[in-house]
Amino acid sequence: MAANIGTDVESAAEVAGVGGVPAPGAAPELAPNGKPKVDFSGATWLCSSQGVGDVQIAFVDGYIGMRDGRQEDGPVLVFTPGEWRAFVLGARDGEFDLT
Repeated sequence: MAANIGTDVESAAEVAGVGGVPAPGAAPELAPNGKPKVDFSGATWLCSSQGVGDVQIAFVDGYIGMRDGRQEDGPVLVFTPGEWRAFVLGARDGEFDLT
Protein backbone atom coordinates (compact mmCIF):
# COMPACT_ATOMS: atom_id res chain seq x y z
CA MET A 1 0.00 0.00 0.00
CA ALA A 2 1.34 3.40 -0.92
CA ALA A 3 0.87 6.60 1.08
CA ASN A 4 -0.01 9.94 -0.50
CA ILE A 5 2.76 12.57 -0.90
CA GLY A 6 0.74 15.49 -2.22
CA THR A 7 -0.23 16.94 -5.54
CA ASP A 8 2.99 18.12 -7.14
CA VAL A 9 6.64 17.48 -7.69
CA GLU A 10 7.60 20.08 -5.09
CA SER A 11 5.95 17.91 -2.42
CA ALA A 12 8.26 15.10 -3.48
CA ALA A 13 11.21 17.48 -3.14
CA GLU A 14 10.16 18.31 0.41
CA VAL A 15 9.87 14.62 1.24
CA ALA A 16 13.29 14.06 -0.32
CA GLY A 17 14.71 16.52 2.18
CA VAL A 18 13.94 14.11 5.01
CA GLY A 19 15.49 11.20 3.15
CA GLY A 20 18.85 12.08 4.61
CA VAL A 21 22.17 10.91 3.28
CA PRO A 22 23.47 7.39 2.90
CA ALA A 23 24.42 5.83 6.22
CA PRO A 24 28.07 6.34 7.23
CA GLY A 25 30.41 3.40 7.43
CA ALA A 26 31.32 0.80 4.88
CA ALA A 27 30.47 1.52 1.28
CA PRO A 28 27.27 -0.23 0.16
CA GLU A 29 27.43 -3.30 -2.05
CA LEU A 30 27.00 -2.29 -5.68
CA ALA A 31 24.78 -3.85 -8.31
CA PRO A 32 26.21 -4.59 -11.79
CA ASN A 33 24.89 -1.19 -12.97
CA GLY A 34 27.06 0.55 -10.36
CA LYS A 35 24.12 1.62 -8.19
CA PRO A 36 24.02 0.65 -4.51
CA LYS A 37 22.05 -2.45 -3.61
CA VAL A 38 19.30 -1.21 -1.29
CA ASP A 39 16.63 -3.45 0.27
CA PHE A 40 13.26 -1.82 -0.43
CA SER A 41 11.25 -4.89 0.64
CA GLY A 42 10.02 -3.27 3.86
CA ALA A 43 9.79 0.28 2.51
CA THR A 44 6.78 2.56 2.79
CA TRP A 45 5.96 3.53 -0.78
CA LEU A 46 4.54 6.99 -1.48
CA CYS A 47 2.48 8.13 -4.46
CA SER A 48 0.99 11.37 -5.74
CA SER A 49 -2.66 12.22 -5.22
CA GLN A 50 -2.90 13.23 -8.89
CA GLY A 51 -3.65 10.70 -11.60
CA VAL A 52 -3.77 7.03 -10.84
CA GLY A 53 -0.57 6.98 -8.78
CA ASP A 54 1.40 4.65 -11.00
CA VAL A 55 4.79 6.04 -9.97
CA GLN A 56 5.77 5.40 -6.36
CA ILE A 57 8.81 6.49 -4.35
CA ALA A 58 10.37 5.27 -1.10
CA PHE A 59 13.24 6.47 1.11
CA VAL A 60 15.57 3.79 2.52
CA ASP A 61 19.01 4.23 4.09
CA GLY A 62 19.37 7.68 2.54
CA TYR A 63 18.57 6.50 -0.99
CA ILE A 64 15.40 7.09 -2.99
CA GLY A 65 13.68 4.28 -4.88
CA MET A 66 11.17 4.77 -7.69
CA ARG A 67 8.95 2.05 -9.10
CA ASP A 68 5.86 1.43 -11.19
CA GLY A 69 3.01 0.95 -8.72
CA ARG A 70 1.25 -1.35 -11.16
CA GLN A 71 4.21 -3.76 -10.98
CA GLU A 72 5.15 -3.75 -7.31
CA ASP A 73 7.47 -6.72 -7.77
CA GLY A 74 9.18 -5.07 -10.75
CA PRO A 75 12.49 -3.21 -10.81
CA VAL A 76 13.26 -0.23 -8.58
CA LEU A 77 15.28 2.72 -9.86
CA VAL A 78 17.69 3.84 -7.13
CA PHE A 79 18.74 7.48 -6.79
CA THR A 80 21.28 9.15 -4.52
CA PRO A 81 20.00 12.31 -2.78
CA GLY A 82 21.90 14.45 -5.31
CA GLU A 83 20.47 12.56 -8.27
CA TRP A 84 16.95 12.81 -6.82
CA ARG A 85 17.30 16.55 -6.24
CA ALA A 86 18.46 17.07 -9.85
CA PHE A 87 15.52 14.99 -11.11
CA VAL A 88 12.94 16.87 -9.02
CA LEU A 89 14.33 20.28 -9.98
CA GLY A 90 14.41 19.29 -13.66
CA ALA A 91 10.80 18.11 -13.49
CA ARG A 92 9.75 21.31 -11.76
CA ASP A 93 11.48 23.35 -14.50
CA GLY A 94 9.74 21.39 -17.29
CA GLU A 95 12.92 19.63 -18.44
CA PHE A 96 11.00 16.41 -19.12
CA ASP A 97 7.84 17.89 -20.69
CA LEU A 98 7.00 16.12 -23.94
CA THR A 99 5.05 19.03 -25.46
